[in-house]
Formats: sequence, structure tokens, C-alpha cells
Amino acid sequence: MRILITGANGLLGQKLVELITESGHELIATSKGTNRNLLVRGYQYEKLDITVKEDVENLLMRHKPDVVINTAGMTNVDQCETEQDECRALNVTAVDHLIKACKQTGSHLVHLSTDFIFDGEDGPYDEEATPNPLSFYGKSKLAGEGLILQSDINWSIARTVLVYGHVNKMSRTNIVLWVKDSLEVGKKLTIVDDQWRTPTFAEDLAKGCLLIAEKGAKGVYNISGNDLLTPYELSLITAEAFGLDVTLITQVDSSTFTQPAKRPPKTGFIIEKARKELGYVPHGFKESLNLLKAQLDIDKNG
Repeated sequence: MRILITGANGLLGQKLVELITESGHELIATSKGTNRNLLVRGYQYEKLDITVKEDVENLLMRHKPDVVINTAGMTNVDQCETEQDECRALNVTAVDHLIKACKQTGSHLVHLSTDFIFDGEDGPYDEEATPNPLSFYGKSKLAGEGLILQSDINWSIARTVLVYGHVNKMSRTNIVLWVKDSLEVGKKLTIVDDQWRTPTFAEDLAKGCLLIAEKGAKGVYNISGNDLLTPYELSLITAEAFGLDVTLITQVDSSTFTQPAKRPPKTGFIIEKARKELGYVPHGFKESLNLLKAQLDIDKNG
């Protein structure tokens, strides 16, 4: 199978590069900048700005992939709120470019989406729940989903929640690494205890995306972790896993924070459809932290 991924330099993108090459599929990895994943061999890398329609069409026509996995997009929720034009270009217009290019090449599009399309009033959610986004980020991701649903290509949408993990040369951190790094330097943290998520290990999300691609599965799939946690609970478990000082962590409610974008109080996903149809089984949160710790130790010690 020939697979093309966008956003190959991101956390999920780099995990997909590793997994797809290990699985023996032909891979074309694309991202806007220079390739950051130089430790993995056996695939092609090409620069691609998915907001440029002609570049997207030309690249797909040249490679004619069986599957396109779109991990690219603007995911900083507050930045999306304050830079709406850029957010719309990456999360909506670029999706339209990919849809049109996939129609020309007959490629199956696997598109990443988010729990932030929901208002968080009655989570965790299954795939049939009615979206009602609170933020511009959520609205942009829902609009991208809408374009795909209206299209006549082969498509899948993989919705996920609060992705965490580690790769080399990360462009931005994630909640688990932020908690670990902060506590290691003795920083006091105030973490909310009135929001709930099912945090997702990046390796699990990559596996879920590849399962969708390999099975040619169509439709919407929730691909997340299975542990429903508050950020406060998540931070305590992280501190304990890395042997750090939990007394540096103080629980607060979300009213103490002023942020540009609204957050849904309780999301998280029900993942039974992915379990039954894909054979998707995520790691438990504590188990994933042990794996993450081992990865960090390997990187630290060479």
C-alpha cells in the first residue's frame, strides 16, 4: 500500500513515519518545513504546504497514493481563536484542497479531528453524538469534517483527544511532558480539576490511523485513550510515574484561568466502535507513561 501523510514533522506525523515504515508500506511523508525525522530510513520526504491548492494536487497526482492521512492543521486552541484566518486556511480550506486532490487520484482520505467539536456538556461521546463547538478551533475542525461528509470520495475521520508523547525535535510540548519538565525544575503548577478528557498516547493514535488505512474502513472513528481523567489527575499520575514532587501541584477550577478560547468541560470518547471494527486497543495511561519514560531514557543516554 502506498500511503502519503501530511504534517509528518508533528508528534503524530513522526509516530506514523516510524510505524508505516516498520509495517512495510510505501510511504511519502510531507510537511511544510525540513524533515525532522532523520532517524528513520526507507521512505520519501517532500515539502508541502497544504494551503496551496496547486501544490497539493501536483504532489498527489505525481505519487497517486492509495491512502492520504491528514495529520496537518492548526491545533493550538488559543492561537486559533486569535488568528482565525490562518486557522481557517489550515483546518478548512486545506481540507478542501485534499478532498479535490483525492478525488482526482482515487485516494482514501483519513482525516484527523478532535473532541473540541463538542460542547462538553454530556461527554464522553460516541461517534453519533451531535457536535456543538465552543471555540473557533472546534468550529474549524467541524467545518473540515463537514466538507469531507459532503464529498463523494472514500473517507474516514479519526477523532482524538489530548495527544501526548515524545519524538525528537518537537516543535511544541504536550501536557504530559510539560508537567514532567516543570516539576523537574521545581516549578509550582496549578492544574484544573473540573475538566475531563481521555488522553491519547501518540503511538496508539498512529496505530489507529494505520488500522483504518489497512482495513479501508470508512466513516467516523473515535481513536483515543480509555482512561477518563481530569488534567489534575493526569498531572498527579505523571508526577508519580517519573518520581517527582506531587506537592508542587495545586488543583484549581477553570474559572481561575482567562484564556482566549472556551474549553468544553467534559469530553472524552467512547471507543467501542474502534475496538470492534478495527481491533484498536490503546495502552492504559499508567502503562503508556512507563513506555514514555523508557523512550526518554534511551534518548538521554544515547
